[in-house]
Amino acid sequence: MTHPFQSRRLGDILVARRFASPEQVSAALAEGEGRLGERLVQANRITTEQLAQALAEQFNLPYQDLNGHAIPSELFNLIPAAFAYQHGAIPYRRDGDVLEVVIADPFDHALADRLERLSGTRVRLLLASRAAIQAVLKRSEGASEALKDVSEDFRLVMVKENDEGKEETVSLEKLGDTTSPVIKLVNTLLLAALQKRASDVHIETYERGIVVKYRIDGVLYPATETLDRRHHSALVSRLKVMAELDIAEKRVPQDGRFKLRFGSRDIDFRISIMPSVFGEDVVIRILDKSSVTEGLKNLRLDGLGMTPEVLKKFRRIIHEPYGMVLITGPTGSGKTTTLYAALSELDVAEEKIITIEDPVEYQLDGIVQIPVNEKKGLTFARGLRSILRHDPDKIMVGEIRDAETAMIAVQSALTGHLVFTTVHANNAFDVIGRFSHMGVDVYSFVSALNCVMAQRLVRQICPQCKRRAAADAVLIELSGLDPKRHQNHVWHEGAGCDHCHGTGYRGRAAITEFLDLSPRIREMIIARRPANELQAAALEEGMVTLRQSAIAKAIAGETSLKEINRVTFVD
Repeated sequence: MTHPFQSRRLGDILVARRFASPEQVSAALAEGEGRLGERLVQANRITTEQLAQALAEQFNLPYQDLNGHAIPSELFNLIPAAFAYQHGAIPYRRDGDVLEVVIADPFDHALADRLERLSGTRVRLLLASRAAIQAVLKRSEGASEALKDVSEDFRLVMVKENDEGKEETVSLEKLGDTTSPVIKLVNTLLLAALQKRASDVHIETYERGIVVKYRIDGVLYPATETLDRRHHSALVSRLKVMAELDIAEKRVPQDGRFKLRFGSRDIDFRISIMPSVFGEDVVIRILDKSSVTEGLKNLRLDGLGMTPEVLKKFRRIIHEPYGMVLITGPTGSGKTTTLYAALSELDVAEEKIITIEDPVEYQLDGIVQIPVNEKKGLTFARGLRSILRHDPDKIMVGEIRDAETAMIAVQSALTGHLVFTTVHANNAFDVIGRFSHMGVDVYSFVSALNCVMAQRLVRQICPQCKRRAAADAVLIELSGLDPKRHQNHVWHEGAGCDHCHGTGYRGRAAITEFLDLSPRIREMIIARRPANELQAAALEEGMVTLRQSAIAKAIAGETSLKEINRVTFVD
């Protein structure tokens, strides 16, 4: 295959497409050596996608938008993942006897011939940015095994703190013989978990063997076939070594953490080990800060899935001068993401905003963030006391876990600060009982509280394989809906594809229950009226329950009835 002919100058194309001005191009050309496009990207004059579109025109290649694309695993048989990572060239699809390959570097004139020899088929080139190609590789199956043979940039590296508190990297090879099957298994499991966007890895031990599962979008999926139990001791010991836990202690629970560097990404892993009947069970929580950073970079409240009415009320509350904004829900219900979205909409230039979190999952520009360190004595309560001496306007407390933190947070809200915080409770009304059980004075709590928002996350139907679903009268009735009224409604489901790893779902959205504390509701709480009376009064004032919010998303075709039944109770 011959390489496409380069006919026009890149600078002329960038100006013609209005990606850059003639002055910017001239200044970049005068700066020195190196490719023009790369210099403009480094100077933030153009984006990597704009450069890719201009290069595609220059070399007469089709530009390919890779947003949401995942590589079918069978195509890695033609172009291995290791080659794809090294050369920035990924198999896109088979078109008859031609393999379409997306490349990042059109200046590599020999690449097309190498691809044809490697794949044994004719190749048609497409062009995309290198960042887009790397993103596709990270979320595609079939790449994890090959990654172990790629350059050091794509290997897992342990990151530890030295005696001076500075981070230093330690090659995983130094923590054991990397030819060991168990060590290869651990590395592969962690890499595959990252590629599949897993939030947790569960290693469970039964009489029949070891079962490994990934939690993806809140649901557990099997990661491998059942493993032989004879590998259990070595598998758990390897994880204990990485987390610096006692490998000899097998009778009591242990908790630890470790950090790995994968390319340019630093990923924190929290590990919890618990003895069970057939051996120790392990849960590894994955905190991929770079993934969170990418997701939250342009995050705003209107991107979380709230209804327009709730969004309007919540936006008004977060701009109040003082009081308490309380988000409630179980672990993994998106509470922290909602708080981050709220803080990102505040004016950090005019106000002092301080957070205390465990852990700090994402660095917010212009906001002072404090990580909890209980080993050193820095608890939520102690940190919150110190924060109040730093003259803050708004404070975020990652979670209220004890009475001391609750009382300080309430007092802060009563003395001119706006406090954002979370607490574990099932719904907006259970929060009141939680604070009462902590010993907080009800009158003070109600005086401080601006609003309570309970939330859950429901999986969204994958947009790539979304299809109509037949109306199931039994399912409609079990969902608390009227079969006669909804039997002709067009429901949707996901068929399962490479993009969603065959699950039919991709990503999650929030469903909310917003309790605005009107004077009537405040009086009822102080009078200690039962929760069912409080809920009835709130519904009269227009509150939408979690269940009603979930049903609205199912009717709109964003999720399925099975999914909302998994997450919420029928009213």
